[in-house]
Amino acid sequence: MAAVEMLTREDLDAMPDDGNRYELIEGEIVMSPSPRPRHQLVSTELLVRLYAACPDHLRVSQAPFDVVLGEHEILVPDILVVDPSKLDERGMNGPPALVVEVLSPSMRRRDLGQKKRIYERSGVAAYWVVDVEGDEIALTAWELRDGRYEAVAAIAGDEEWTATVPFEITVVPSQLVR
Repeated sequence: MAAVEMLTREDLDAMPDDGNRYELIEGEIVMSPSPRPRHQLVSTELLVRLYAACPDHLRVSQAPFDVVLGEHEILVPDILVVDPSKLDERGMNGPPALVVEVLSPSMRRRDLGQKKRIYERSGVAAYWVVDVEGDEIALTAWELRDGRYEAVAAIAGDEEWTATVPFEITVVPSQLVR
């Protein structure tokens, strides 16, 4: 059986500029379709709240934003909190302080599986997923402890949670949609 070729940044850079989002996940190029409006509205609301709470030594940004986590891993999170010293003209080299993925039907399994594993082994301090598909908005958060993700929050609707990593911010999922 032939070995599967692991693709690299060079292969990713050769993808067409066609409006789609391409990521390099475990050596495979993966295309994500444009998000649904509810996804984008919730993502924007959370971005604004993170931006308002962000301390001066960090920055908050959104997709498209390349995060290089290895030779075969270049991911594009929906929202991220970064140390500006790790940025270059093409994106971020190394793990962000926080990655947020807003789940969509087409990427749900990948965000909760492969991408979560990559973020964990790459040292991303906090990983949040926001589920916008049900009747209530839900948020699940993990923090890196001793090299492994530990669940620190699973809230929905009007439940409140105060994160401390990478900085203090209180989140109420129902407030992420107006």
